Amino acid sequence: MRPHTILSNVLGAALFALLAQPATADETPWQSCVGASTSLQQRVETCTRVIESNAETGRRLASAYCNRGHGLTELRKLDEALADLDHALQLDPSYVCAYNNRGRVYAFRHEADRALADYNEAIRLDPTFALAYNNRAMVWIAKRDTDHALADLTAAIDADPKLAIAYGNRGHLYYQQRDMARAIADFDAEIALEPNVLAYINRGNAHRDSEQLDRAAADYAEVIRLAPEDARGWRNRALIRLYQGDNKGGLADYDNALRYDPADVFSWNNRGQAKMRIGDRSGAIADFRKALELRPGLQTARDALKRLGVAVN
Repeated sequence: MRPHTILSNVLGAALFALLAQPATADETPWQSCVGASTSLQQRVETCTRVIESNAETGRRLASAYCNRGHGLTELRKLDEALADLDHALQLDPSYVCAYNNRGRVYAFRHEADRALADYNEAIRLDPTFALAYNNRAMVWIAKRDTDHALADLTAAIDADPKLAIAYGNRGHLYYQQRDMARAIADFDAEIALEPNVLAYINRGNAHRDSEQLDRAAADYAEVIRLAPEDARGWRNRALIRLYQGDNKGGLADYDNALRYDPADVFSWNNRGQAKMRIGDRSGAIADFRKALELRPGLQTARDALKRLGVAVN
């Protein structure tokens, strides 16, 4: 049966306003423009109000463009975001926020060298800018340069030991290298700082692959608690239960996994395996056929049907 491996890598966005002068406009749109909890659409709208007020100049106006560029980036309006971030840098060529956020735009556009150049400049201007190291690491990963990526993620953590995203990303690289002890340590740190579904899935995978099945099951159970309608927690715990010989428990978990993700071919295949083990021949046949409907070449399903005496085209 195929383990359900979940990838982790994500980019971080910089969102801050460095005030170079006293406020000259209504503070309400300004605070919404630069506030960390503002919704993306609201950020775009309020930063637009700040920009169009013509009341700001210099670093403060650059901040409005940078933060609107951030909102547009997250909304995947990349051309508009790039224009805003270019404008921010025209206003203030030393603004690290704009270099970091423009780097993200280039990364999303798969322009790796331009992204690297912007992250390099952000780090040159502020060698303690942890998020820029994290984001540059994601470009190195895209370029398949693991050594540089690990070095940057370690630099991010050294600069900001509370940057949870960097632990998660470094843990994922260690996981890919099959260094489970280091991967688990990094996922532990990420979860201690910012518990989240993906971190528990990733740590569960590392526990599973290092044969710590009870700990893997506990991590997937936490995913189920945090996100009961997310199929990943159910199907990953189901697999552990099958490994442990708990076929009925695995079957129940796959029932839930398929309720929330009926297109997952491996859940159909693995539920078929569970049904075959408990003697439900007709149920197993139906599940293996469904798996083959979704993926006609799935060899495990074809082999299982042959073992059950069912002809397979």
